[in-house]
Amino acid sequence: MVSDDIPDDEREALLTIGHGAVVTSGGQSLQRVLTTATEYALAQGLGPVVYGVYAFAWRITQLLFRLVNFGSVGTLQRYLTAYSDDQDRQGRVVALAYLTTVVVGLVLAGGLFLGGDWLNSRTVSHPEFPPTVRLFAALILLVGLVNIHAGILRAMQSARGEVLFNRVLRPAVRLVGAVGALLLGSSVVGVAGAFVLGMAGLALVGFPVVVSATGIRPVLSGIRSEARRFYNHSGPIALSSLGKVFQNRVDVMLVGFLLTASAAGVYNVVLVLVSLAWIPLLSFNMLLPPVASGLYADDEMATLNAVYSAVTRLIVTCVVPILVVLLVYGEAILSVFGSSFTAGYVPLVVYLGGVLVGSAVGATGWLLMMTDHQYARMGLDWLLAVLNTLLTFAFVREYGLVGAALGTAVAIAVQNGIQVFLLRHFEGLWPFDATFLKPLGAGTATAGVMFLVRESLAGVGGVVAGLSLGAVTYVGTLVLLGVNDRDRLVVGTLASRYRRAITTVVGERRS
Repeated sequence: MVSDDIPDDEREALLTIGHGAVVTSGGQSLQRVLTTATEYALAQGLGPVVYGVYAFAWRITQLLFRLVNFGSVGTLQRYLTAYSDDQDRQGRVVALAYLTTVVVGLVLAGGLFLGGDWLNSRTVSHPEFPPTVRLFAALILLVGLVNIHAGILRAMQSARGEVLFNRVLRPAVRLVGAVGALLLGSSVVGVAGAFVLGMAGLALVGFPVVVSATGIRPVLSGIRSEARRFYNHSGPIALSSLGKVFQNRVDVMLVGFLLTASAAGVYNVVLVLVSLAWIPLLSFNMLLPPVASGLYADDEMATLNAVYSAVTRLIVTCVVPILVVLLVYGEAILSVFGSSFTAGYVPLVVYLGGVLVGSAVGATGWLLMMTDHQYARMGLDWLLAVLNTLLTFAFVREYGLVGAALGTAVAIAVQNGIQVFLLRHFEGLWPFDATFLKPLGAGTATAGVMFLVRESLAGVGGVVAGLSLGAVTYVGTLVLLGVNDRDRLVVGTLASRYRRAITTVVGERRS
């Protein structure tokens, strides 16, 4: 099959998702740079113990960020596109998203504010933990509002708008706040206060920007008529998010409860590096949900399956070289944060196994939600949440930080493995074929070359040589094995589009 034989609707869907992935990957990469810079500044400025206090308080708050919207962001993806011909109905959905976030945010913030002393007495036992976590409580509502701003833009297929709010401005606010507070001589409490001030400004400015960009204004009249359908979708998603907290972030809690503040700091840096490996999956998932919702609504299941397969293969192709780099040079990267952080190398490698499985099955969770199987996902999330909590507790007690990574990696692998079979059972969706072996084979060859270079050449020169030869090996092996027509379509068409855009911009500036 040549690219001209690809149906127009499939071609359009792939290019839309591919463009969203390019925009998002740039934003995600910038986000990781800003996040890593923030963590580096705080690790150096606060010292290992106080940084561990910050890291534990921040991770607890991040868990609540996942819950504050009560499934509203996923529901926006499901219904704003479906209601594209009824702006009043879109306005009611948006109003419900904002109102739900405000109510849930106030409840969660109040609970964290009141529970600061209790958490401190049972975990890190540090005098700066309670005031820090109380300030972080205010962030829950503020970040929830920013999430809704970004979610509306994403549902309207504006990848740039979502990236601007969630991938650029949010981490930039943290970096500026952290550096500013440290330069003023503040400790962790001052850093937390700076985060709150910056996020409040972003939440306030974001609302008129979103209304102007989309033309959708929250509509309160008739909101009750929309509430039942809204919460029928958002409720299971919210409960799934709560279950996901126990699956994927119980490790953070147990490290704080069972290990030391320093261990919490090391594990926090491990999670920062792991987040780099999630960039391809998150990038391609940016616009896949609204596209999948539209195809499902039009009963174009064959097209949806073809898009799912092509996008998943592209995710694997992009994630494999990132995993190889972290596998080969992970210890050296961790040492940049300080010699004590190299203890996180083995946990990092273990965690990457879960990332590989989670990326290899693609957007299973989103597809279950976009095809109205949110209750099935909710049940699975909670079943595995219980299993993961028990396993991770046992693993952390037995193996320490390695156990924390192992429990989470197993949960990710089991969760995504079951979800891909649920999609096949419910909707007949199945992404895999023999073409998936090509990036895996290329990754294996690349890892071998980079390991040889690492053992042969030391220092910065060795790293540069390893990365260069690794890139050549990966691309060359893929070309030798053969590039899929759909992959070639996405890469070639988007590359030509961006090349023309760059040429136009350069020409205008010269004139």
